[in-house]
Amino acid sequence: MKIVLVVAVAENNVIGRGGALPWHLKSELGHFRRLTLNHPVLMGRNTYLSIGKPLKDRTNIVLTRKAGEAAPGLIWASSLDEGLALARADAERRGVDAVMVIGGNDVFARTLPMADRLEFTRVHASPEGDVVFPPLDLSHWMETRRERHARGPGDDHDFTVLTYERRR
Repeated sequence: MKIVLVVAVAENNVIGRGGALPWHLKSELGHFRRLTLNHPVLMGRNTYLSIGKPLKDRTNIVLTRKAGEAAPGLIWASSLDEGLALARADAERRGVDAVMVIGGNDVFARTLPMADRLEFTRVHASPEGDVVFPPLDLSHWMETRRERHARGPGDDHDFTVLTYERRR
C-alpha cells in the first residue's frame, strides 16, 4: 500500500496561514480532488477544521487526541499507527493502492520518511504564513511529472504540478 503526500507549497515553503490556505487556486483544487477521490485521506485535526467538513467520496481519517462529533465518512484516530492502519484497510476495501496524506505540517513531517510518492504543487508565490512544509531533500526523490499551469479563472497565482517517486 503506497503512502502519497498531496500538498501545495509556496516558493518559501509556506502551506498555511491562520488555519487556511494563503491562496485560492480553483484549478489546483480540481487536481487535488481528482487525486484523492475514492481514497482514504489522512490529516491532522487542524487541517480537518480548516476544511470544515468531511471531503465527499473519501474516507476522512483525522489524527487527534481529542475526537469530535461523528459524521459520515469521518473516522477519528488517536495515533499515526492507528490512522495508517485504518486508511490501509479502507484503501483495500475500495480497491485502491494508496493512502493520501493531506496535511498539516506535523502529519507531513511524520509521514514524509515513509512516503512512496509526493504529489507536490509548487505555488509560484511567497505569501506570509505560519505553517510550512518540512524540509525536503530531493536527492531521495525522482521527478516523474511536471506540468506548469498559468493562472486561470479563480486562481491567485501560477503553479506547477510535480510528481516525485521515492528513489529505491
